Amino acid sequence: MEKITIWNNKGGTGKTSIAFQIISEYAIRHKEKKILVLDVCPQANLSELLLGSLSNHGSDHLLQRQGTKVRSTIGGYFQSRLPSPYKQLDNFDPDDYLTVPMKYNDKIPSNITLLCGDPLLELQSNAISTLANNQIPGTNTWLSIIDWLNDFIKPIEKNFDIMFIDTNPSFSIYTQIALATTEKLILPVMADDSSRRAIQNAFSLIYGLKLPSEIYAKYAFAEKLLAAKRELPKVHLILKNRLTQYMGPASAYATVLKAIDSELSELIVKHPNYFTFDTISEGILDIRDFQTAGVVSSARGCPFSKMRAGKLQLGDKRVQVNGDRLNECVTAIQRIVDKI
Repeated sequence: MEKITIWNNKGGTGKTSIAFQIISEYAIRHKEKKILVLDVCPQANLSELLLGSLSNHGSDHLLQRQGTKVRSTIGGYFQSRLPSPYKQLDNFDPDDYLTVPMKYNDKIPSNITLLCGDPLLELQSNAISTLANNQIPGTNTWLSIIDWLNDFIKPIEKNFDIMFIDTNPSFSIYTQIALATTEKLILPVMADDSSRRAIQNAFSLIYGLKLPSEIYAKYAFAEKLLAAKRELPKVHLILKNRLTQYMGPASAYATVLKAIDSELSELIVKHPNYFTFDTISEGILDIRDFQTAGVVSSARGCPFSKMRAGKLQLGDKRVQVNGDRLNECVTAIQRIVDKI
């Protein structure tokens, strides 16, 4: 099973909305493949989108999954691990926690299965971090915790062809658990200097590059994962998301994006083993802002490929979706899926 995570420790990059579109389009184009989606985010926005979003009671459906006898979310699964965190569960059935979004939202392909996100993750975070840092002779407590999602996936891995993980814009312990589970990273950025710095931060957090002091090295995610003889995830795609149509070669946006390209080119040369591509032209895609089409798609829990142009109902209003712009959105997502 191929394992892909969409992550950036910086918020506001459109990570979850683009994850929704990528996952849905991949499922539409590959009907023969079984897709597992893990929403490792306390906001659970991806889960709400897949379960129907604003117009189709996505929030209510998510609350329903949280209210089942076995809480059918990632928070429910983590809760079951807390009493005996360093050993695998007895009589564990991952299906108890999984959801088929199509049962709640007919716009979602039937070959998608979801582990819903959960606000419990924030409450659990301190407890999980403490457990990961315990000192127990003969037990690698950090690795036992970091493998929680690997433990979840192992019994069902043969049932799926590909897995997508959406993460919180953080480097919390649950985000590290997600990153330790994946093989490839999709990193959305924006045309601003904070995104340029966020790329630097991402490489420090995951790969331990340019740490401010050697003091941090032994605590670094990369150091601990490599010590356990585990592979680090590789950057597979960088998406310059939400670009404005008014960007020209002399614009401030273009200047920032050139700086991002320059930094990434340097990283590829110095650390080629952290990438699945050799040049920025292979691994970087420009994605224009989805504008009205994106807002309507997210509010209706309907992927671009299943939307139609024209006047669409959004709450108590009718909103005009331009056909040409919608086609551009579909093409943009298809270009990303082509690279997966």
